Amino acid sequence: RLIDHMTGERFARVSPIAVDAGRIGAFGFSAGGFTVTSAIGGVSDLEQIADHCVDQADDFACRLIALQPIDSATWRPDARDDRIKAAVIAAPALGFSFTTDSLARIRIPVQLWRAEDDQILPSPYNVEPIRDRLPAATEYRVVEGAGHYDFLPPCSPALAEAAPAICAPTPGFDRAAFHETFNRDVVSFFKEQL
Repeated sequence: RLIDHMTGERFARVSPIAVDAGRIGAFGFSAGGFTVTSAIGGVSDLEQIADHCVDQADDFACRLIALQPIDSATWRPDARDDRIKAAVIAAPALGFSFTTDSLARIRIPVQLWRAEDDQILPSPYNVEPIRDRLPAATEYRVVEGAGHYDFLPPCSPALAEAAPAICAPTPGFDRAAFHETFNRDVVSFFKEQL
């Protein structure tokens, strides 16, 4: 729907920015990383999620699913959108749920990021299954010393007060300095690939 909107006539009439429908890139972090992995062709398997959550009940994603179970009637495991020509995926959720065959069929450039000290979506369950099942040309980066929420930009004082869990600094990690490099690298990837 977002791509439809951004490339549609209505948006073109009100925006000074022209969106080239042949140069669509997608960025996703955490649950958004799951969404982007799905949008580029990854097909998730509910049984793999259920099995993982039996074995890893304390996993953050499994605790959320226990609070609000996935409705299999509305689950859309195949959400591929061939208009996406390149993707950046950071600390994706539920990486273990994507089928090997679906990820192996992805033929667009992907830049995949992992936080070394991710306590929310930890190794080896989230990033690594995607990394290991994507074609070999995938660009893979590990951010040393980073925690999960370090992929979010530094928080304003008001946001830090309202949402300390996502704003608390990871000890010894400079989120602001990281974002200078991260932003530059993501933009460079999209410029090169699109």
